[in-house]
Amino acid sequence: MSLDENAIKPHDAMAAYLAADLDAVNVLIRQRMASEHAPRIPEVTAHLVEAGGKRLRPMLTLAAAHLCGYTGPFHVHLAATVEFIHTATLLHDDVVDESGQRRGRPTANLLWDNKSSVLVGDYLFSRSFQLMVETGSMRVLDILANASATIAEGEVLQLTAAQDLATTEAIYLQVVRGKTAALFSAATKVGGVIAGADETYVKALFEYGDALGIAFQIVDDLLDMSGDPNAIGKNVGDDFREKKLTLPLIKAIAKADAEERAFWVRTIEKGRQEDGDLETAIALLHKHGALDDTRNEALAWANKAVKAIDQLPAHLVRDMLRDLAGYVVARIN
Repeated sequence: MSLDENAIKPHDAMAAYLAADLDAVNVLIRQRMASEHAPRIPEVTAHLVEAGGKRLRPMLTLAAAHLCGYTGPFHVHLAATVEFIHTATLLHDDVVDESGQRRGRPTANLLWDNKSSVLVGDYLFSRSFQLMVETGSMRVLDILANASATIAEGEVLQLTAAQDLATTEAIYLQVVRGKTAALFSAATKVGGVIAGADETYVKALFEYGDALGIAFQIVDDLLDMSGDPNAIGKNVGDDFREKKLTLPLIKAIAKADAEERAFWVRTIEKGRQEDGDLETAIALLHKHGALDDTRNEALAWANKAVKAIDQLPAHLVRDMLRDLAGYVVARIN
């Protein structure tokens, strides 16, 4: 599966198809990120919300609702909810990770401070719950509240697992399901639920979002060690420098000899990194085929997403969601 730079990207095609709804989502986001008493809130929020992100998660909600024949107004509320939850987690993540760059721009915590990032993130979480309540659906509230808790749980699990060389692929998957896939699967599921779709369709939408989110995160972790900095919007090796045990590293460590293990203990577990360590780490990933193995795993999850969405009726949006799963992994070629 290769990426044709001249072809229309699936998320761009979906954005064009959902343009009217996305405009309504953007209007609602701007209305709800306003604050009469604290002007810093819209300043910080706008820095992230209007930074040129793909709006992928809210698009998944809109697409799922369209696919299930929804004609009401509340898919827009839910899409804005999903974007607010996502933005809040990004604000908090950048503080936790002490990041200085996101999407090729300085992070909010760098431009303002950690306190502003944390508190504005809290404000957006609160706004997201107000939007959920307005749909009048307890089930939607339940799904997105559970997703918010799962995201936080995944982030805390990552904190405890990040520098522990005993971290397994199963623990990594649990982290990814929490911090990334939970919002993807909630985004697709609530689109089906608000449309009153058949339960088999709701389940398929959840499975699609779950598999897509896992593939998406695995690809991000792979690109961190092998991507083009201009394309990924951050420096290669940021995860390594932050001592994060991502899937490529976990796979290489599992095959390490005593000397290589000592290298990983020093650089990841003890966090003592020196000039040239990133190049050594990348060489070890190549030596043990960890990058290829990680790529194959991402492909397998993308295929699971395709199988899940194929359970829904034929529809232009279904084909776009299918293409999106392929595109997520095509980024690594």
